[in-house]
Amino acid sequence: MSLTVTFAPLFVQVALTFALLLRLGQLRTRLVRGGVVNLRDYANGHDVWPQDVKNVANAFRNQFELPVLFYLVTVLAFLAGRMSMALLVFSWLFVVTRLLHALIYGTTNNIPRRFAVYAAGFFILMAMWIVFLISVVAPQ
Repeated sequence: MSLTVTFAPLFVQVALTFALLLRLGQLRTRLVRGGVVNLRDYANGHDVWPQDVKNVANAFRNQFELPVLFYLVTVLAFLAGRMSMALLVFSWLFVVTRLLHALIYGTTNNIPRRFAVYAAGFFILMAMWIVFLISVVAPQ
């Protein structure tokens, strides 16, 4: 499988992470410039951000949890020559769950929906690791 095809979902996941950080910076800058938030309060550790900004910050922070294992399995599968169509499909499904999770977190923050999407991503990622493990332990 080509490098482009293999890493396309990974690049989308990275783009999501950068997009969330840019959005967070935009929201925070607007609040500071508008005088809604005082940077001294923030620097002193006070909880100064409105909930919608905290939600985007949390969505950004979440990109360093499950996605770390996604990056690892993708790179390992490629380097080991074990990237398969199943892993590629799981990769795209995982990235879709991350996009949905961030969208829910940054908008309605509907916790049951957010959890369902997070859990789906978790199980997809676990399946990726199982498929990769089997390809290493019992290669065809």
